[in-house]
Parts: sequence; structure tokens; C-alpha cells
Amino acid sequence: MDIFTLVVVGLVIITALTFDFTNGFHDTANAMATSIATGALKPKTAVIAAGTLNLIGAFLSTEVANTISGGIINEQQVTIGPEFILAGLLGAIIWNLLTWLVGLPSSSSHALFGGLVGAVIVGAGVEGVNFAAVAMKVLIPALVSPVVAGLAAFCATRLIYAIVKRMKEGEVESGFRHGQTITACLVALSHGTNDAQKTMGIITLALIAVGAQPSGSDPQLWVIAACGITIAAGTYMGGWRVIRTLGKGLTEINTPQGFAAEASSATTILVSSHLGFALSTTQVCSGSIIGSGLGKKGSEVNWSVAGRMLIAWLVTFPAAGVIGAAACALTKTGFAGVIATVVLALIAGFVIFRLSRRNPVNSMNVNDRADVKLNAEPATAHAA
Repeated sequence: MDIFTLVVVGLVIITALTFDFTNGFHDTANAMATSIATGALKPKTAVIAAGTLNLIGAFLSTEVANTISGGIINEQQVTIGPEFILAGLLGAIIWNLLTWLVGLPSSSSHALFGGLVGAVIVGAGVEGVNFAAVAMKVLIPALVSPVVAGLAAFCATRLIYAIVKRMKEGEVESGFRHGQTITACLVALSHGTNDAQKTMGIITLALIAVGAQPSGSDPQLWVIAACGITIAAGTYMGGWRVIRTLGKGLTEINTPQGFAAEASSATTILVSSHLGFALSTTQVCSGSIIGSGLGKKGSEVNWSVAGRMLIAWLVTFPAAGVIGAAACALTKTGFAGVIATVVLALIAGFVIFRLSRRNPVNSMNVNDRADVKLNAEPATAHAA
């Protein structure tokens, strides 16, 4: 391995772990938004629990990692340089930061896949991408999983209210608040089994690309540990902007609805992880929250926010792909291009961070609806 390749692989690993960190704070909302919104868990307690369980979940399975390292990219048919992977990662990170800035719970997973596909197409041609695997393991689950989770949450919410309709409201809230603690932890654990593995797969793909690891092999233990620790650290930081949108922007939920949403999300994610589907946990949890909102009579769903989220979901894959493709066009020019791309990404990240300081969201104001920008339009619809 020459010096150039060694340096680029090092940059890939650092950048992949950076993406893993942004994935953690971007997607904390998946596990804990409903529990924080209903008061079942205090904000700081919630993110500590989510971070710990994300770390544990990272060690439970490698199916999703294998999908990424040995399914999405045709590394055996074309030469995939580590600089292509670096470009794809930078595309995903920039898109993650942009959507985090505006509080949109977009998919970190689709940002990663979009950035990687865009970079590989520019770097190695369309034959470098296994489009059948992208469709079967990424795109189809993206369409099906939020619908399945939403229907499950809708049915569970209806069933819960049918069972407890004669109970006092205080007793219902108290009982399900304890239940939400369990279901929120299950969502966090399932998030680790799915999202942490995506970065494992990327690092493993980079090692395979330079011949440091045989094709088709599982992630090494140090890769699993590094990815698990990094996503846990990012989760602990708390993606408060996205937590506010999911917890307060879509619908006002109480503890029975939160319990139903979290149980539905955890089940969907765990089954998908077992099957190796690299789905978007963001979409699954958003679908569950909408389903729980529709499941309670008289509850309101903010379709304006839901519509904007849907647009973000649809554009994430191609938008990250365009950024990844542009980055790859620069990195493939050589070492100077690689350094220039990294510097430009650092500048973009710094600018986004500075913009976020104008309207900070933290554990103290995360449940304050007044500052939710996505709720600027009060368009709501009553559930049936």
C-alpha cells in the first residue's frame, strides 16, 4: 500500500466515524423524541440511555454492514478507490448537517447511500453500482417500512384506547409512562443494530478496496467497537432540533400513543436488521408517530410538517448523490484534490454550525413548540 493510498484510507476511516457521529446526534430523535415529548424520560436521561443502548446494539448483528460492504457496490467488477468512498461520505455528512440545521428528520442512511452511489458513478461508472441491491435492500424498504410501522402504531393505539377507555386518565398516563421507558430503550437498541452497522460497512468496504481485507468478510472487531462508541457519543450529544420536530412538530402525543409508536418502530427495525435491510430508522419512527396520531380520535396531525418531511425523504438520496459526485470529481484528480475536498467540507460544516448558533435548541427548550420553524404553517387535519 503506497503513501497516498494509506493517507486516503486514514481519511476515509476518520470521515466515516465523523459521519457515524452525525448519524448519532441526527437520529437520537428516532429513539427518544416521543418519550421526551410525553415526559416519560427527562431529556438528558433519554440521550444517555439511547447512547448506551446504541453501543450495545452495534455488537448484536453485522447483517446490514455486510449488505453495504458486499452488496451495494460491485467492488469485484470495477476498481473502487478509497477516495471515491471518502467523497461519498462527505456528501452524506454535508447533507446530514444541512437537514439537522433546519430540524428535518431526514434519513442519514439514504444520505450515506446516495453520497456513495453518486461518488462511485463519477469515479468508476454506473457499472460500479449494484442497482438491484440498492432497490431491494434500500429503496423498497424505504417505501414499505414507514407504512408498516405506521399501520402497526395506528392499530396498537386504537387497541390501547379501547382497552383503557374505562380507566382514569391519570392511571393510564402513569402506567404507560413506565412502559414507554422500556419501548424507548428497545428503539435505541434496534437503532444500534441498524445504523451503527452502516459505518462499519463503509470502513470494511474501504479496507476491501485496498486489499487490506478479503472481499465478503465481516467487519473486524476494532471497526465494530469504533463505530459503536462513535455513534453512542453522537447520540449523547442529542439531536435536539430533530427531537423537537418529531416530538412536537408532527402531532401532540401522550404516553399510550408514545408507547404504541415506539413498540411499532422497534419491532420493524429489529426485523429489518435481521434481514439485512439498511432501512431508514428516521422514516420508520416518523411513520409510527403519524400512525399513533391518527389512531387516537380527536388527535391532530400536522400534515404541513409531514409533507415537508416527505419531500426531504424524497430528495435526500439524489441530493447527497449530487454532493458525493461533485466531491468525487475533485478527489479523483489526485492528492491535492483530496485535500481540497476535505478542506471545503470542513468550511461548509463550520458555516452550518455557526448558523445553528443563531437559534440554539437544547435539552432546556426541546419541548417548546413556539420555536419549531417547521410549524410556521398551522395546517393540521383531524384524525378520523
